[in-house]
Order: sequence, then structure tokens, then C-alpha cells
Amino acid sequence: MDMDPPFHKIYKTLLDNTIEESKIMTSVIEECELPLIDLGCLDMDESDEKHKCEEEIARASQEWGFFQVVNHGISRQILEELRSEQVKLFKQPFDKKSKEDKFLNFSSGTYRWGTPTATCLSQFSWSEAFHIPMTDISASNGFTNLSSTMEQFATRVASLAQKLAAILSEKLGRKSTFFQENCVPRTCYLRLNRYPPCPIPGEVFGLMPHTDSDFLTILYQDQVGGLQLVKDGKWFAVKPNPEALIINIGDLFQAWSNDVYKSVEHCVVTNPGVERYSTAYFFCPSYDIEIESGCECSLYKKFSFKEYREQVHKDVQLLGRKVGLSRFLV
Repeated sequence: MDMDPPFHKIYKTLLDNTIEESKIMTSVIEECELPLIDLGCLDMDESDEKHKCEEEIARASQEWGFFQVVNHGISRQILEELRSEQVKLFKQPFDKKSKEDKFLNFSSGTYRWGTPTATCLSQFSWSEAFHIPMTDISASNGFTNLSSTMEQFATRVASLAQKLAAILSEKLGRKSTFFQENCVPRTCYLRLNRYPPCPIPGEVFGLMPHTDSDFLTILYQDQVGGLQLVKDGKWFAVKPNPEALIINIGDLFQAWSNDVYKSVEHCVVTNPGVERYSTAYFFCPSYDIEIESGCECSLYKKFSFKEYREQVHKDVQLLGRKVGLSRFLV
């Protein structure tokens, strides 16, 4: 049985409509290396190296909205086991994966593929994913190794997210306990991604351009490449680093920091011959938490995470794409 989602069958009209649309990526994209930060320095109590590391984290969040970290506290063994279990999961037949509530005991809607709201190819994503609330991780029925490995990864990556968020809030002069109190495991998500080989790589994205609707995202990716981001109005391809995790600022942190930290547009491009895997951790608050900068001249209206998510959903349904923070400008 086929493990790939039936993109051609379900989205036949959309995919056949390629003649009218221009190629999504016509120019050669320059490759970049994200700022690389060694987090080992954070363990040096009140040293110059520690302060320098904290400054580097804040600067990268302001100038790039993306950076990569090494000595992040997640062992190579855990990362390799996670990838191995993730591959086994996605190698299951599509019909089995699409019944995730019976197959894995996950909540209904955990398994996602394609883009049901797409009205044109530029809004379509050639990918499949398991979007898993942290509370569901221990429930992955029959996949005990997957469950155990995800739990180990999630515990460590949650700790890393808290550490980074505390540093970024302190650099703003804000209360650093905000994230410990409001971004707890039950409000955060893990997303296992697979990007199958695509026969029309110049015409569809693996994941369409977007920003993330969270505070922080922590990404573990393989070495295939495909992640791209906008810097100074220009698209760049991110060079994979086997030792590093990638961190990016989400919309909520941009609003909370009053635009000091940047949530930048990024995407994944498809590959004609090789599948790509990644795992993302989304650092989110509970739905009722209000996002406000605390500045007298705030750029954004106060809004709850629930209101933000609802507006994003509404825009995607109506327009086929997310509008994001500009909906909440004062």
C-alpha cells in the first residue's frame, strides 16, 4: 500500500492548473548560514561569556528572527532515535495514518496533509504531518518507542524554550517568569513533518510561506535542506547544520516585544528526488492569555492567543492564506 498522500487524486484540478501560474521560485536562491550560538556558555555563572551569549541570542532575534544553537542539551542519541521512529511512522500506509485516532490514539485531526483551503498552487503545501499536543504524546498506542522518544525530546526542548524565552524577556526588561507561568506543556505542540519527493518542485511549496503563530519554534531538521527565509526583503536558503537546532521567533513574541524581535516569513521548498523530515516544537501560551507589549506606544492592540488563532483561521478560510499580526495593529 502507498504511504504517500494522494495529492494528485484529491487535488487534481489544482495541480492540473499549472499552465496559468508562474513558477514559485524562478531565481537562484543564495544560501546563508544562520547566526550560530553556543549555549554551553550559559552554564558559566555571571561570566563575560554568558553575557555575550545572551546578547547574541537577543541580537539574532532582532536582526534575523532566526538563529541556530549548539550544545543545546539534547543528545545526538535522542535526536537520532526520534528521526528513526518518525521515519517508521510515516512509512505506514496512508490509509492507516489517516485514521490516527484508531491507529495511534491521537486526537482526531492530528494527521494533516496538503492544503484543503488552497485555491491556487502558491497556497498549496506538498507535505504531511502529525501535529501533536504535548498531552497526547504518551497516548501513541502501539508505538511505544515513538512515544518514549518524543517524550524525551519534548521534555528537553521545552526546557530549552523556557531558557531562551527568559533571556529574551530579560533583555526587554520584562518579567522573565511570564513564560513559566503561561507556556506550560499542555499548551505546546510537537509537529512531525515529512516532505515527500515532488514531481513538480518549481510549482508547489513543501510548506507555503508563512510566519509562526507562537512565541518560539525549535526545529530539528535533516540534511536534505529546503528551509528558506526572508532577510532584508530577500529570500535565502538555510544551510543545514547536523549539530544544530534552529530557533525562530513567532508572531506572539514580535507583538509582546513591540517589534523588537522579528517573526519572519519562511517556507520549505520541495525536492524532486529526496524526501525531507523535520520535527518542530511550538512554544505557545494557553488560549486565554493576553498578549500585550506593556509599552505606552504599543504597535498592537491587546489580544488573546485564542483571538489570534481564530483570526488566522478565518483569514485562511476566506483568503487561502494567513494575514497575521497586521490584523492587530493599533
